[in-house]
Order: sequence, then C-alpha cells, then structure tokens
Amino acid sequence: MEFIDLKTQYRHYQAAIDARLQAVLQHAQFIMGPEVRECERQLADFVGVPHCVTVSSGTAALEIALRALEIGPGDDVITVPFTWISTAEVIGLVGARPVFVDIEPDYFNLDLDRLEAAITPRTRAIIPVSLFGQMPDYDRINEIAARHRVTVIEDAAQSFGATRRGRRSGAVTRLASTSFFPAKPLGCYGDGGAVFTADDDLARTIRAIRTHGGVERHHHPLLGTNGRFDTLQAAVILAKLPHFPAELDQRQEIGARYSAALKDVCRTPAVAPHNTHVYAQYTIRVPQRDAVMAGLKQRGIPTAVYYPKCLHEQPVFARNGYRREDFPEAIRASEEVLSLPMHPFLDETSQDQVVAALKDVLAALQA
Repeated sequence: MEFIDLKTQYRHYQAAIDARLQAVLQHAQFIMGPEVRECERQLADFVGVPHCVTVSSGTAALEIALRALEIGPGDDVITVPFTWISTAEVIGLVGARPVFVDIEPDYFNLDLDRLEAAITPRTRAIIPVSLFGQMPDYDRINEIAARHRVTVIEDAAQSFGATRRGRRSGAVTRLASTSFFPAKPLGCYGDGGAVFTADDDLARTIRAIRTHGGVERHHHPLLGTNGRFDTLQAAVILAKLPHFPAELDQRQEIGARYSAALKDVCRTPAVAPHNTHVYAQYTIRVPQRDAVMAGLKQRGIPTAVYYPKCLHEQPVFARNGYRREDFPEAIRASEEVLSLPMHPFLDETSQDQVVAALKDVLAALQA
C-alpha cells in the first residue's frame, strides 16, 4: 500500500502529462518558457487573486515574500513551532527573528488567543500555517494584524485548494505562499512553489527578486536570487490542474469516511466551521503513538509523523531561548500525531484495511 500514490495518479493523467512534457522538450525553453506564464495565469484564476508568481520551491516562496516586504535584521516574524522547518528558517535567512506562538489543539493551527500578546514594536509579519489542509480564522488574524500594522503571509503549503467562507487558501491574506512538492495536494515532479497576492507593487517586486533582482536582462535594481520555476514543472502542473477539483472532492470524501469509521477509537481531524479541508495529511491523535505506528507497520500499513520535534526544540533556534515546555500544545501534538495513507486514489478496500488494522492495534494496546 502506498502512503501517497503518485504512480496511480500518473497512470490516470499520463497522456496529458506526457503531451505537456513533450511540448517543452520540443520548444526547449526550459527556463521561464511559455508554460510558466500559462501556469501562473491558471493558478491565479483558480485561487481568485490577480497575481501568481511561481518560484523554485515553497521555501523560496516564503523567503521571497519576506524579502519583498523588506523584512530583515531587527525585525520579528511570528509563526508556530509545530510545522516544517521551512516556515521558520526563512525568517532567519533574511536576518529576522522567529517568534513562536503555540497552536490550539483541535486544528493544529495558530492559537489566536495567544497571538496579540506576542506582537511587539519589532513585529513586521505573521506567518500562520494552514496545517494538514485547512486554514485558521484569517478574518480574526487579519483584524489583529491590521490593528498593529503587521502583514500576514499565509503558509499554504498544505492547504492549496481549501476554502474558508468560500474563499480559497492563498486569497485571504496580503501575501500567501504554497508548495508544489510532489506529495502536496497539487504537486509537480520536483521542487516548486508560488506566491499569491492582489498587491500589484508587491507582485512586481516578487517577480524581480525571483530573477536576480530584475525583470529586464542586465538590469538589477534589487538584491534578488535564482528562484525561477522550471518550465517542465509548470507543464506538469498544467496537466494536473484540470483534474484538481475532482481530486479535492475525493480527498474530502475519503477524509470524511475515515473520520466516520475512526471517531470512536481515536481523535480524528476536526474541521473548523466555515472550512473545507483538503487533507494534505489525514492526521489522527493517539496515545502510545510509536507503538501504534509499529503495529501498523507489521500489518503492512504505511504511516508518517508530521512533526516529531517542534521548531523551538531544534538546535538552530536554541539561541532564541525557548524552553521545551513553553509551547505545551505543540509538544503534545508532536508526541501524539500520526498520519494515515491519504491520496485521491485510495479505494474503499484499502481504506477499510487501514481502519481494520488501526482498530486491531489500538484494541491490542488497550487489552
């Protein structure tokens, strides 16, 4: 059984993917070819914002967004300690300081009751993470940020395609980033990402930064980087995007089926009011997580843990002075979360196998 089945997905879309890749091989514009611009137009339309700027990775998207805001030494950026390291490492890469705020336990997202207390005169931005496939309450986040004149950047690496009050992830903040890493809800066949915004000036700056600080050859008004999205990867996204809405429906159906089957044996993912959830990962919470994981492995069920160590525990952030117990909900999540197989092609027979194995393991541990 596959944890994320990219092989089956490719077989379903093989003709379209192969045709798109062959077109790039024929015209040989491998860097910033026409597919990149076409991909940006289609992604912007899907999200519902005027501008999409594709970049080389989700990490690059976050870093370029921070650079476009001229955030650097002396600035603070608030984020969560329970996420992949990219979210915080880019803050350090631009010279700013990551400030962590604990998560709330139901949705694994930023605890908004703790947010305002963390804002100081040094705070320049907030990067909430739409973890596992759904967004936090961005109405409230944006209201708090506006009161303090702080910019919000959504980290939508796991929530692309999700909605809140009918608005797509990527369209609810001044800036948003996402990732097209192969395992993401919409993935390419390598690294890739994008920045979304409705701000014309920021979009121009972001486009310049991703191409060495300028949009005209041999003219570099900004300090930029090589953050371009490969044409071949844009071709893959273009082939997959027409099928993406149907895949989102499948993800929600599979997630709901999991939750109905498991609600009495473990803590299943909660979906916040007004949200849709794309289940980038279907993540449960269980006691004796490592034993459950081992038992499922013995029964042929692949699992994964996102994330076993919080960011404030990582050696690279030790100088920030946080203690392990400063973020109890994040620590508790890191000890309890377990992600089960999830992808749009997970059939009911395989899902039933996962459910039966999990129930069997949990019953054995409770005996």
